[in-house]
Amino acid sequence: MTTDITIDISGACAAAAGEKHGASPEELRELATRVRREHKVLREDRRTARYGFYDLYKDAQTFDVVEKTAAKFLARGYENLVVLGIGGSALGITALTTAIKGPYYNLMDSAARKGMPRLFVMDNVDPDTFDAMLALCPPENTLFNVISKSGETAETVAQLLVIVKRIEETLGAGAMKHHVVVTAGATTDNDRANALRFAQREYRLTAFDIPKNVGGRFSVFTPVGMFPAAMLGMDLKAFRDGCAAMDRRVSKADMDINPAYLRAALHYSAATKKGKSISVMMPYSDRLRDVADWYRQLWAESLGKNRDLEGRKVEVGQTPVKSLGVTDQHSQLQLYLDGPNDKLLTILEVDHYESRVAIPNVFRRVKGIEHLRKRSLNALFAAECTATRVTLVEAKRPTIRVTLPRVNEHSVAQLLYMLEVETAMAGRLFGVNAFDQPAVEAIKVRTRRELKKTRG
Repeated sequence: MTTDITIDISGACAAAAGEKHGASPEELRELATRVRREHKVLREDRRTARYGFYDLYKDAQTFDVVEKTAAKFLARGYENLVVLGIGGSALGITALTTAIKGPYYNLMDSAARKGMPRLFVMDNVDPDTFDAMLALCPPENTLFNVISKSGETAETVAQLLVIVKRIEETLGAGAMKHHVVVTAGATTDNDRANALRFAQREYRLTAFDIPKNVGGRFSVFTPVGMFPAAMLGMDLKAFRDGCAAMDRRVSKADMDINPAYLRAALHYSAATKKGKSISVMMPYSDRLRDVADWYRQLWAESLGKNRDLEGRKVEVGQTPVKSLGVTDQHSQLQLYLDGPNDKLLTILEVDHYESRVAIPNVFRRVKGIEHLRKRSLNALFAAECTATRVTLVEAKRPTIRVTLPRVNEHSVAQLLYMLEVETAMAGRLFGVNAFDQPAVEAIKVRTRRELKKTRG
């Protein structure tokens, strides 16, 4: 059985979705020429390490340090791992944990978790949520991993200040190095101090660097994602192998054999020629639901820009929407089928699930449920997925099918790596910088101003 994920674009092409909504062979041929040209730019950016996310999986030394450091902390027997971070500092590990550990990991006892800690990701500053975490995660049996590329993210720094005070009051400042790990942007002696690096020096904390040429939303395969993944017992080698397997495919200039470039071209064509201003990701797996959340940030923050690469005023970017099969068949699908035809949908499917649940042959006197008896939830799930995909295509709603053989470290790494490369190529096609986020920075400045006006 193959371990590679597969891509089926037939439902997004004109032959199935119609000329008005799907990409025609002529349109794809024209895009293929441009993709090959933009590929050269991306290859040069990779060669010069302008953007470093491509080769993170090759950094054996960093992965080795991450695993050894995690083993050291795991030996202390923490009950909880709390990640203090937001955006790219949080969404990656959340997606990995849901995918690899399953949706109810935190509810398992220590034996079922194989001694690994529970995970709490503090990706917001809602005081009720944060206070609830504090009640569940006393400092004496908790490791806090504080993550910020700049070291100055207001939300993360605020959380860190609360944690530092609590540890000092309950365990003493000398215990800080056993309960806080820093992951921050790589610095030099000339860099000005920031809160995370100050804490690192002040309390002699274990620290990991985020490479300067890797943005937060592309950082899942840095210690940002890999240290907490190692703390939860995930297979880091399988992540690396999955990245390598996909890298072999997405390093090709020909989009017919490069799934990342093919998807980027289809999204670009859909947005600019077919009126598809929305990109929907709909996993048919609860384990992949947070991958769609991670994708939302990647796609929105990378492509939503009002200046092109030449500095000209533009307004581009597709709105990413996360959905979930079968749940959203009873929520969003009515809109997708009968509402505006302004969406390109990606259906994530899984060939083999870890469990099989049989539907027993009971309620024999009840009519109308014969189709369920002696089947399985697996068969029902597969039928629902196929029915949705086929119905969408028949309704001329362009749909791409992405299939994972299983949900594990190898396949999930392939998926995330493909989506990262896809985003880089999409940025080139849309003519924008996929690696900055000026509007987000503007909000940070405004937040500081507003905070100075408030009390309490």
